[in-house]
Amino acid sequence: MPSSTSGRFLRGTARVLAAAGLAVDAYLHAHLADRYDAITTTAISQGTLFRIEAGAAALAALLVLVWRRVPGDVFAWSVAAGGLALLLVYRYVNVGELGWFPNMYEPIWYGQKRLTVIAQAVTIVTTVYLLIFRPHRDAATAGGGGSRHGHGRRRRT
Repeated sequence: MPSSTSGRFLRGTARVLAAAGLAVDAYLHAHLADRYDAITTTAISQGTLFRIEAGAAALAALLVLVWRRVPGDVFAWSVAAGGLALLLVYRYVNVGELGWFPNMYEPIWYGQKRLTVIAQAVTIVTTVYLLIFRPHRDAATAGGGGSRHGHGRRRRT
């Protein structure tokens, strides 16, 4: 079991790495969005989907750094894992149009796509670490010094 100080350091490092991965993801999607505006259906373009991914990744990065709660870490994992899954599917499978979504099949690798894969993978690994290795909270200090039913609290007179 790591000491409290080393545990805090590892969790802090994981948070910084997760946020960095999400920031790279957000930047690359925002940067590339205009190049994909022409790939569209009647409802939505791939460029718009890239902008949505950029916004979600930016929000997730903020939540991981500032809010530091399980729902924020789960959201960050979901953004990275979902983005990576879609990137790999559309790299290797010609899905075609799906309802409002355009055909985003792109069977090539290029530097920015590889960097996105790395950023998303780093985020997935670090958020899994954050979700598995939660800090321990002592029951006596976590919520007022008693059991969850209120026993052990002083009565007001």
